[in-house]
Amino acid sequence: MRIIQIVRGLAYGDAVGNDALALHHILKKYDPETRIYALAVDKRYEGSDFCALLDTSMDISPCDIILYHMATCSAIIRDFLLNVPGRKFMVYHNLTPPLYFRGYNPVAEVAMYEAYADLEALRQVFEGCIADSEFNRRDLLRLGYDMPIAVLPIIVPFDDYAKPPSMKILQQYQSDGWTNFIFVGRVVMNKCQEDVIRAFAYYNKYINPCSRLFVVGNPAGQEIYFKKLQRYIEYLQADNVIFTGHVPFDDILAYYKLADVFLCMSEHEGFCVPLLEAMYFDVPIVAYDAGAIKETLRGAGVLSHVKDPEKLAFIIDRLVTDSGLREEVLSRQRQCLQYFSYGNVSAMADGCLKGIMEQCRLSVDSPETVDEDVGEKVAEVLRASQKVNSSIELPAWEDIPHEYGARYWCIRMLLCWYRLAHIIAPVSIERLKVWLRYKLL
Repeated sequence: MRIIQIVRGLAYGDAVGNDALALHHILKKYDPETRIYALAVDKRYEGSDFCALLDTSMDISPCDIILYHMATCSAIIRDFLLNVPGRKFMVYHNLTPPLYFRGYNPVAEVAMYEAYADLEALRQVFEGCIADSEFNRRDLLRLGYDMPIAVLPIIVPFDDYAKPPSMKILQQYQSDGWTNFIFVGRVVMNKCQEDVIRAFAYYNKYINPCSRLFVVGNPAGQEIYFKKLQRYIEYLQADNVIFTGHVPFDDILAYYKLADVFLCMSEHEGFCVPLLEAMYFDVPIVAYDAGAIKETLRGAGVLSHVKDPEKLAFIIDRLVTDSGLREEVLSRQRQCLQYFSYGNVSAMADGCLKGIMEQCRLSVDSPETVDEDVGEKVAEVLRASQKVNSSIELPAWEDIPHEYGARYWCIRMLLCWYRLAHIIAPVSIERLKVWLRYKLL
C-alpha cells in the first residue's frame, strides 16, 4: 500500500504546501516512501526526496491511498482522480467565491468557476474529506458532499517563526514611538484591504497621527484592485500606509515584531493562518466576524460585527492605550495558541490519518464548540463602541472608479477564446499553462 498526497503546485511558504509537508512527516510512519506529487514544484524543493512532479500515467493500485489537497482548479488532476483506482480522500482548503474577483481579475474569476465545477465532478470520487475548519465542512455539506467529513486545522510549524527577523526593517521603524497597524495576506479582493485602510485612516486622522499601517502581501495578479487601493488612499488623504509587496520571510517576522495591532477585515477565510502568526508574536487582534475568523480565534482577540471605521478606531485606541484590556486580549490569545500548537494539531492529524491508514475509513468527531465568552474587558469595550456616533464621513470604497485600461479588455477577449479551448481540450490547455508558467518564466 502506497500513500501519496497531491497538490496542484508545491510553492515555498504557501499554506496549502506547508500543510501537505506537515502531513508528510506524519504519513511517513505508515509509508516510509510516501511522496507529495504536484504539477509544478518550487525550485527550492527540486531534488528533495519527499516530492515529485505528478505523472498521470503512474501505476496506482486499488489499495493505494490518495490524499488530494483541493484549493484551486485542475483539469489534469480531476481527470487523474476520476480514472485511477485507489482509496481517495480530499483535504479541503476552501475555494474563494468567484464574485470577489468580478470586475477586478477575470482570469481568477474563471478559475474559481472551474474549481467549483471540479468540486462538483469529484463529489462521488472521495470516500471521505478533511476540512480545515467547521466553516469549510459546512461549505462541503452545502455542495452536496454527504460522505464523512472530519475537521482538522492546518498544521502550523511555529518553530519557523523563531528565526531571526530582518534587522534592516527593525532598525528602520523600531522604537520611534509610533503605533504600528499590520495586516498580512495576499492583496486580493476577499481580504478587503480597503476596509483595513479606511479604519486606519480614521485612527490616523482623528486619534493618533503618529501611526502607520503595514499591508504585508503580494499584489501580483491583482493590479486593478491594487491600483484602486492606492487611489482610495489618495481620496482618504491617508498618510503612512505602506505596501510591502512580496517580501522575504525574515521581513515578515520583523513586521510582526513591530506591530501593535493586527487588523483583519477579510470577508472570506477558510482558516486564516496569519491570525495564529499574530498570536505567536503577541500582537492583539481586531478582526471582522466572517468566514472561519471566529472559529480560528476561539474567543480570543476582539471580534467585531461591523466595519464602521470610527468604531474600529475607538476599539483599537482602547486596545493600544489600556494595558489591562491589552493583557486580557493577549492572555486569551495565548490560550488559543495552545490549542493550535504544532504538537496538539499533529496529534489530532495522526489520529485522523491513522483511521484512514489502518481501516481505510475516516473517523469523524463532532467539531468542538467555539467559546462565546470574549472576556469582561473586551465585552465592555465592544458595548462602548456601539455608542459611538460621529458625523464624520470618509469617502466610500464604492465611490472610487475602476481604471481598467486596454490590458483588462485584451484579457477579457483572450479569456473568451480560452474558455472555448478549455471546453474542447481542458487537459491539453492546462498542460500548456503549466509549461508556460514554470518553464518559460
